[in-house]
Order: sequence, then C-alpha cells, then structure tokens
Amino acid sequence: MIDSHVHIGGEADGFEMNEELVLKSMEKYGIDISIVSNGDSVEYGENLIKLSEEKQVNQEETLARIIEFCRSNPGKIYGAFWCKPNHELLTEHIDEMITTNRDIIVALKVHPFLSNLSFSDEKMIPYLNLALKHNLPVIVHTANDMIDSPMRVYEMACRYPQLKFVMAHMGLGTDNTLAIDLMDKAENLFADTTWVPVETTLEVIRRYGSGRVMFGSDNPIDGVDTYACNSFGEPSVYQQYFGDLKEMISYEDYENLMDKTARSLFGIRLE
Repeated sequence: MIDSHVHIGGEADGFEMNEELVLKSMEKYGIDISIVSNGDSVEYGENLIKLSEEKQVNQEETLARIIEFCRSNPGKIYGAFWCKPNHELLTEHIDEMITTNRDIIVALKVHPFLSNLSFSDEKMIPYLNLALKHNLPVIVHTANDMIDSPMRVYEMACRYPQLKFVMAHMGLGTDNTLAIDLMDKAENLFADTTWVPVETTLEVIRRYGSGRVMFGSDNPIDGVDTYACNSFGEPSVYQQYFGDLKEMISYEDYENLMDKTARSLFGIRLE
C-alpha cells in the first residue's frame, strides 16, 4: 500500500507532524510506502497572514530534511519537494539537490493557499520548468476558493501537457464535481483520495478507470491514528478505503488505487 499524500513539519502553522509519527502510523496501519512533503515550507498561516521571518524555513532546508528522512528509510519513504514560490526564488542548489537525489525525490508539491499564490501565477513557472526538467509529477492542494481551485490546475495542465498533475483533495470542501469533470478535458490530470468520500472515488473509477486516482490521506495530520479517526475521535473516511471499498470494486482496480497508480506515476520500482 502506498500513501501518496503524507507530511512532516508545519509546526510554525500549528501542525504537529514528524518523522516518528509517520513511521509509527505506517507500521500500525500497514502502509508500505509514503510520499512525504515538508510542511515547514508554509509561507502563510491559515488566516493568510504571512508567517514572521523567524518562523520561515527556506526551501533548501525543508528539502534537505525530506532527503534525510528518505535516505534513513530506503524503499519506505520517498519525497516531494514542497516549494515556496511566492517569496523565494528557485536556486541552482535546489536543482542540484534534486538531481543528486532524483531516485528518492519523486514529485513537486505546491500548496497555493499556504503560499497565498494562485497556481496559475507566473511565479509558478520556474518551478514547473524544474518539474519538467526532472520529469516530476506535480501534486497541488486544491480547495473551494480561487487560489486553490482545480480550475487553476487544469489551466496549467493545458499549458504543460508533458507534465502530470495530481489534484490533491479533488477540491476540498466541495462536492468534487469540478475536479472530476476537468479530468475529462485533460488526460494529464490525476486525483488523490485525501478527505475524499468513497463515492467520489467510485465515480472517478467509473468514468476514467483506476489508473488516474490514488490513495492519499494527509497522514499524520490527526496524529498516529489519522487512518482510524480524526482529532475528535470520529471515524475516518480512510477506514472505508481499507475495508468496504474492497467489496465495491474489482481486485485490479483496488490494487491500482492503493498501489500501482502511484507506483507508476512516481516511478517507484518494486524492491
């Protein structure tokens, strides 16, 4: 099982996610591989007020922490470079870090809301060109606002047809219809299941097959038991993915959703 949407870091914005929590949660819930990005790259808080300079961590440092986590857990942890496009420039050193570690850095991660920057803004271009150079899929947080809209991802998917884009959350806080419909217009648009109802995932599989959607969770945003319940103790949607969904789709589709689609997209080989 591969979880394509996992985090460490983010303490400056009130999150408590770290390497130990990720590994404990993976062991407890049978996750074999996690694609991890570093929330220390947050530029703005949830209130869209820019974090103070003492709370900012430059993107070279956040990438270095991901690389160390991957190297310490070979075959289990792979990294997504969470960039800071609003207030930092892409450096030659970052390019070199990715080149040297391309075997473990398998994606570019963008969070438009926490960068207070539309994904279709021109500041994104150097980073998308970096993704193009290194053949990195681009994971984009999507939600119910203009900055985070799946429409912005669609626009860039049309502009960069050679790249593959993952609409994380499929429009968080929406009925996911827009994200689903946009997948019909651009074959390089993919989806993940992070906080997505099982019914939405079933509709994606029905319309496009299981090769364009992959399991993701935001683990460990609600602690070591994120896969079981939220911070209030309410059952997590992911229990349905681990259980009921197996009886609702074919074995092949379930295997694609929980493993093979992500393995193919991120270029992860069987050990």
